[in-house]
Amino acid sequence: MSYLGFASEAQKKHYDVVIIGGAMVGSSVAWFTSDNPDFDGSILVIERDPSYEFTSTAHTNSCIRQQFSNEINIKISQFGAEFIKNFRSFMHDDPEVPEITLQNFGYLYLADNQQFADILIENQKLQTSLGAGTRIMTADEIAAEYPFYQLDDIILGSINTKDEGYFDGNSLFDWWKRKARQNGVEYLQGEVVSIQTTANRVDSVTLASGDVITAGKVVNATGPRGARTAAMAGIDLPIEPRRRYTFIFDAAEPLPRDLPLTIDPSGVHMRTDGQYYLCGCPPEVDPAVEFDDFYLDDSIWQDKLWPAIANRVPAFEAVKVMNSWVGHYAFNTLDQNAIIGPHDELDNFIFVNGFSGHGFQQSPAMGRGASELLTYGEFRSLDLSPLGFDRIRSMTPFVEKAVI
Repeated sequence: MSYLGFASEAQKKHYDVVIIGGAMVGSSVAWFTSDNPDFDGSILVIERDPSYEFTSTAHTNSCIRQQFSNEINIKISQFGAEFIKNFRSFMHDDPEVPEITLQNFGYLYLADNQQFADILIENQKLQTSLGAGTRIMTADEIAAEYPFYQLDDIILGSINTKDEGYFDGNSLFDWWKRKARQNGVEYLQGEVVSIQTTANRVDSVTLASGDVITAGKVVNATGPRGARTAAMAGIDLPIEPRRRYTFIFDAAEPLPRDLPLTIDPSGVHMRTDGQYYLCGCPPEVDPAVEFDDFYLDDSIWQDKLWPAIANRVPAFEAVKVMNSWVGHYAFNTLDQNAIIGPHDELDNFIFVNGFSGHGFQQSPAMGRGASELLTYGEFRSLDLSPLGFDRIRSMTPFVEKAVI
């Protein structure tokens, strides 16, 4: 079966850049690179699942936040918010490109112990020093502003309603693909089954069809399959697929205002989702799973999600599940942060991997950063080198305290 916009075979035998993986992150890299006026090479995107049915992109909750504990992650999201709000401008004011709205209902972290409260206070100081609108709220202040919460066990909360919330990531994804193709990027339906290397370079990739394509540079943008792709080049990457659950529910008693994306101490998160509400969580036991394992354990709703949301928002005692799904995190087992940049030995093999649930919100900055590496050989807009492969080699975690 062929898909619109995807070729069944490559037009050429060699490309300056081959991007393995054409979902959200791979298409961001393709568009940013092809849109860079200083880049004049050829780009091929190889995607094994052109329907995107089983990609992390298709199962995202499409949110963005600046409430991180590390300056780089904050700045990555700040560029993401800038890009979302000025999407048409970044697309050169094409009138066919939609304006994207960033729904600024924010993230609300709730602390039920002093240790976590102290972390939120410390994080807020850094965030506001960088221009974020994060506020620390006492339980009484939260109750006054959001009277639907039960807060008996809560010490304080941290919330930012400036450039933080939900956005239509699928529109970004769609237009990145469209515009990349207009810029000459080729999208190929195919699966890379092996990667050929010499002493310090990737030479070519071989497809399941048997076709061999040589490349000047190769980008690994294969999401939860990132470790499998890296292994073809003889590289160990600490990434594995982890299941994440999402439920959409209706409330018999709708709340009087939007529900911020609330991170409950139980590990459950919930937010407004149009006329309904969304909630999710990791499983209690969180192993790596197979790439095609999207099994939905319904007991997680009854045993974990519903009790948690009904405890925190008593109005959610009477709710009806409208939809549910399982997605995969590309989970970085070292530190749950992105890996971006070249390999330390195969210097034309570029990682854009390991987002651990942050891929949509970080994709604009990652696409821009990867395009700079591919064009100039260095980061120019924002130095992302602390997220590079060196820390993977040395097993030195990049510390981020605000991982959901």
